[in-house]
Amino acid sequence: MSPRATRRPAALLLTVVVALLAAGCGIRGTSVPVDAGAAPSRASCRAPDTGRAAEGAGRVSVRIYLLCTSRILSVNRNAQLSERKAPIERVEAARALLDQLRQPPSASESSAGFSTAVEEWVTVDGPAKGDPDGALRLNRPPEELPSYALAQIICTFAGSAAADEEHKVVLGGPDSDRDPLKRYECTEEMRNRPEVAVNSGVLVS
Repeated sequence: MSPRATRRPAALLLTVVVALLAAGCGIRGTSVPVDAGAAPSRASCRAPDTGRAAEGAGRVSVRIYLLCTSRILSVNRNAQLSERKAPIERVEAARALLDQLRQPPSASESSAGFSTAVEEWVTVDGPAKGDPDGALRLNRPPEELPSYALAQIICTFAGSAAADEEHKVVLGGPDSDRDPLKRYECTEEMRNRPEVAVNSGVLVS
C-alpha cells in the first residue's frame, strides 16, 4: 500500500474526531443557563385622563382603587352619585362606588395595566339592627373576600362619604349575630401590599 493510501484513512479519521469535538463544544456552550433578567412589564400604571368633567344630574367624579402590578392605585371615574353629603347618603355612596369597582376596566385603564378583583356578586347594605350608624354590611364576611378585592373596597370607601370622619370604614358580613363589625383603614402598606387587607380589621367594641 502506498504512503498516500495510508494517509487517506488517517486524514478521514482526524476529520471525524474534529467534527465530534466541535459538536461537543456546541452542546456544552448551549447548556449554560443565561439569566436575561425579569421579563419587561408593559404596565405603565398611569391613571388615564377621564377627559371632560362629569356632567348631568347626579354625575360626579369619584376616585376608586384598581389593581396594577400587585399594588392598588387610584383612578378617577364618573359615577351616578348624589351630591348631597348627609349621613343618610353613606349607603348610596358605597353602592355607587362598589358598582364602579365591579365594572371591567376601560380600554385605557386596561392598556395601562389596571384590573379589578371585585366580582359582580359582591354587594353592600347599610347597618343592621343594633349596628352603629356608619356601619356597612357586605353580603359576605370581609375576611372571606379575596384580599385584593377587600383592599380595593376599603381604600375606595375610605376616601368617600362611605367612611367615617377619620376616613375609616366599618364593615361586616350579612349576619349581624355571627359576623362582627370591624374597622378598616386604607394605609400605605395596604396600597403597596393588598394581601394584608384580610387581616387588618379591628373589632368594633
